[in-house]
Amino acid sequence: MCGIVGAIAQRPVAAILLEGLRRLEYRGYDSAGIAVLESTGKLNRARTLGKVARLAAEIAAHPLPGGLGIAHTRWATHGEPAVRNAHPQVCRDRCTLVHNGIIENHEELRREQRAAGHRFTSETDTEVVVHAVYDELINGHPLIESVRRATARLAGAYALAVIDVQDPDHLVVARQGSPLVIGVGFGEHFVASDVFALLPVTHRFMFLEEGDIAEITREAVRIWDRTGELVTRPVKESTVAAESTERGEYRHFMLKEIFEQPRAIADTLEGRLVGNRVVPEAFGNAAPDLFANLKAVTIVACGTSYHAGLVARYWLESLAGLPCNVEVASEYRYRRHVVPESALFVTISQSGETADTLAALRIAKESGYATTLAICNVPESSLVRESDLVLLTRAGREIGVASTKAFTTQLVALLLLTVTLGRYRCLDEVQEERLVALMRSVPAKMEEVLALDGPIARLAEQFVDKQHTLFLGRGELYPIAMEGALKLKEISYIHAEAYPAGELKHGPLALIDEDMPVVALAANNALLEKLKSNLEEVRARGGQLYVFADFQVPLQEAAGITVIRLPETDDLIDALIFSIPMQLLAYHVAVLKGTDVDQPRNLAKSVTVE
Repeated sequence: MCGIVGAIAQRPVAAILLEGLRRLEYRGYDSAGIAVLESTGKLNRARTLGKVARLAAEIAAHPLPGGLGIAHTRWATHGEPAVRNAHPQVCRDRCTLVHNGIIENHEELRREQRAAGHRFTSETDTEVVVHAVYDELINGHPLIESVRRATARLAGAYALAVIDVQDPDHLVVARQGSPLVIGVGFGEHFVASDVFALLPVTHRFMFLEEGDIAEITREAVRIWDRTGELVTRPVKESTVAAESTERGEYRHFMLKEIFEQPRAIADTLEGRLVGNRVVPEAFGNAAPDLFANLKAVTIVACGTSYHAGLVARYWLESLAGLPCNVEVASEYRYRRHVVPESALFVTISQSGETADTLAALRIAKESGYATTLAICNVPESSLVRESDLVLLTRAGREIGVASTKAFTTQLVALLLLTVTLGRYRCLDEVQEERLVALMRSVPAKMEEVLALDGPIARLAEQFVDKQHTLFLGRGELYPIAMEGALKLKEISYIHAEAYPAGELKHGPLALIDEDMPVVALAANNALLEKLKSNLEEVRARGGQLYVFADFQVPLQEAAGITVIRLPETDDLIDALIFSIPMQLLAYHVAVLKGTDVDQPRNLAKSVTVE
């Protein structure tokens, strides 16, 4: 969601901060701002609504010199999108800060601060933080102590970067519930909410832990943990290329990432398959011993990752013989639940910083689960660091808010997990060999599906003037129908819903008419005849059917039914293959409607608050 960038250096930092913000645009935001402290002690601030490009244009017209600065992209929570609510927030020209997260006790603090004479210029929860720091500064405390005292009064989540105008040699940061990383340089240091913001200036990073507070100068970094002890956080070298955030020949990041999926799948499988077997140590050296005694699996995730978990439930129960429960993280964390005996707790997240999923993991670690596993795309993330076992998806950088390659690599990771767990229960060597061969076939199958980009682009013309769309699937393809509906609503703003096809007569049939397109996913499996009956129910009521079916499905085009043929596939990998046309359909409809494909309104890539 919101993005933070900060720098303290001997050179001017405004350009560094702006480039960092540009690289954080994928997270979603509605305003942007920057504050830079000149060597003369003058604090200059610029804030704009809209894109970072508008902020850059303002700074080009009115440069901000100085070697100490902070910058921010804001996704509105408290207070409407407006310049007055944009960060950095300033208190009486003495101190300024940027903030990610939500301060839950901001109303109580606001009342106290009003009574003490503070004047509020925004509706944000952030402004109470800058006033709290100011109060400590004027009581004679140095910046590091002022931030420590101020944050001790905060309830909720925050990542902070703070500047005191009277202390131009220090930048102070703090982290509780929102990610924050320190970029290590030579005679300069940087901070950001995401390493990708800083790749042009450093590849060396320290990752702050929960409750950490750090004092940063041009020459050194000092970090204290939540107990107040001075600690050392290791410096890690990132291998991610800065160019991974460029679109190249593609019109949008989303299209680029759709076409990157065959390579991403191959990367996710690499080293995890040896001969005809899955390597259990791919999940961690302790995985073989931990997996051998498991009796159940719980999967918790949000959004697209939740849909991946729903697919995995079919696999785990049918192939591995393990009962599997799949829950939305925001629900799991606030309900009482029974922990199954000897159960594996799996979290799925592209960023590894999803607030609800992280909270669910922390609850699980205290609840008696046998072990925890994170399936994630970011090795430096909180989810990865806090889980017992990890399988990285290796999707590469995903910029588009609507997830594509992160989703399909999660599916592959879950398939690897299924086969590994199945080995300890019901899969013999011959079955595992077949499953491994099917996994290896996925990248080539995906290339075949991507060749349908042109026909799907033409099909998208049938959806542009529609207000609603219904998606149908059965078995493992029902969650893929859910994912197709999510993609369409996310980026084209067309209302879309997904149902198990067998549920049509339990309500959705009431909506069917010539203005309601119905997208159906038809695989050649045991449920095909059932699905064909469901499709006839739609046709009989004048509905317009668009059926994605593999070549083995005996289904012909006719009045009211359009068939898009996919390559011949197999039950095990149907979910992966059918995901691609769902992504392409949503993409091309959005392009035709002229929406902001990569940064759809009101949405954020990484949801780091509740």
